[in-house]
Amino acid sequence: MDFSPPPRRPAQENLLPMINVVFLLLIFFLISARLTPPEPFTVTPPEALAEAEAQGDFTLFISADGQLGYRDLLDDPALAAIEAARTDHCTATDCDAEPPRLTLRADTALPAARLAQILPRLSPLGFAQIELVAQPGATP
Repeated sequence: MDFSPPPRRPAQENLLPMINVVFLLLIFFLISARLTPPEPFTVTPPEALAEAEAQGDFTLFISADGQLGYRDLLDDPALAAIEAARTDHCTATDCDAEPPRLTLRADTALPAARLAQILPRLSPLGFAQIELVAQPGATP
């Protein structure tokens, strides 16, 4: 008679710690990601020789026919919403130390005269700096 112990089965690897790490990383990336709202309409920026990329805290879209868009709102409601968003931003952060900037994404077909008519409507919104987005053009 053979009284030796039965052969041991190999221990199974526990995948639970690895699954926990993957889910924690997923949650971290979801929380830290900056989600951008959808564009109200498609805009093709004009070409320019830009030294730096325009970076603003808020983005206002201007279509080829001069229609203003912010998130899913158009024209006057869009201006009211961006002003309210700026006010909310300034209550949460110190806007005196670092004033928020407004980025304009105007369509390349927008006439300059129409843009000049729109700019006075933007000054009461309270942005210290307004930047126009341009796509890199060909060098001369």
